[in-house]
Amino acid sequence: MYHVNEKGYYGEFGGAYIPEMLYPNVEELRQNYISIIQQESFKKEFNELLAKYVGRPTPLYYAKRFSEKHNTNIYLKREDLCHTGAHKVNNTIGQILVAKHLNKTRIIAETGAGQHGVATATVCALMGLECIVYMGEIDIKRQAPNVARMKMLGATVVPATSGSKTLKDATNEAIRDWINNPTDTHYIIGSVVGPHPYPDMVARFQSVISKEIKQQLKEVEGKENPDYVVACVGGGSNAAGAYYHYLDEPDVGIIAVEAAGKGINTGESAATSVLGKAGIIHGSKTLLMQTNDGQITEPYSISAGLDYPGVGPMHAHLYASGRGEFISITDDEAMQAGLELSKLEGIIPAIETSHALAIFNNRKFKKEDIIVINLSGRGDKDLNTYIDYFSL
Repeated sequence: MYHVNEKGYYGEFGGAYIPEMLYPNVEELRQNYISIIQQESFKKEFNELLAKYVGRPTPLYYAKRFSEKHNTNIYLKREDLCHTGAHKVNNTIGQILVAKHLNKTRIIAETGAGQHGVATATVCALMGLECIVYMGEIDIKRQAPNVARMKMLGATVVPATSGSKTLKDATNEAIRDWINNPTDTHYIIGSVVGPHPYPDMVARFQSVISKEIKQQLKEVEGKENPDYVVACVGGGSNAAGAYYHYLDEPDVGIIAVEAAGKGINTGESAATSVLGKAGIIHGSKTLLMQTNDGQITEPYSISAGLDYPGVGPMHAHLYASGRGEFISITDDEAMQAGLELSKLEGIIPAIETSHALAIFNNRKFKKEDIIVINLSGRGDKDLNTYIDYFSL
């Protein structure tokens, strides 16, 4: 019910709204991705790389002091401990193997916070493939350490200088590249966005997160299902991975946390569920922040990974159907929550994740509730933003 249907839709959202010149690329992927990822040889290589290269399974950590502070039971799924520092590498490992099966020799990607760019550059170095990463000019400035990492890994980083010079514009540039290089190039999309089959393919690769949560929770709590699974949502790949095996489990509450920026009604926000309406962006129909005449509204968040004007179609459907509870968190609330976790648990989270951690000040839970938060990335990349904000 909440997974993709055979036509590439989640309810009314999804599909492949693409220019004719992109049709062969997307169709080649659509026709082959399921059969490729179901091959035993693929599964063996994928699982070996996840275990020995990425470092999976990642721990499910009971945050004792953080739980006591908020009077409930909070587990952190430690995706920050993956190689490269975030969940993104689960997907890039999967997609690079698909690209190899399709005999692609050149890889392109878009990135906002830089984590997906680093993860793509990492697997291209691993497999010896050419890598071009498109990144908004503003994001290049505020995520300098990740830009340096990509270059060290051998990638070419190309600035997107149009529009808001952030993730949306980097995605536009990557799509243009793909149109111009259809035969030898695979586009590794980093989130559950874009034309079908990308949202489903990325969600499948990230579903290792919820698969592990079920196994790990069984060991420590004697049951597979928490009361709530919580994740931050920009495009939404970490959230899709955390929710995946719980989508059709009605006793598990799904909470998606968006970036309200400087406030939902300030004009500087990325709270798509509140501000968006159905529209087309980057090849799929989804909820999208737009003007009355359909022009995309520039999003804003202090977090480079959450300032996307839409959400993935899976999340749009979770919102529209009522299956998902959406909460919007401001910059200030997120930054304080990131500092709080750092001081209580000795874990500095990515600012994206800090949005998810901030919900406890305005959403109450029962003392006996079991809540799993997907700690999607570590805060190293955001230290300059933390430094500036707190004058550290």
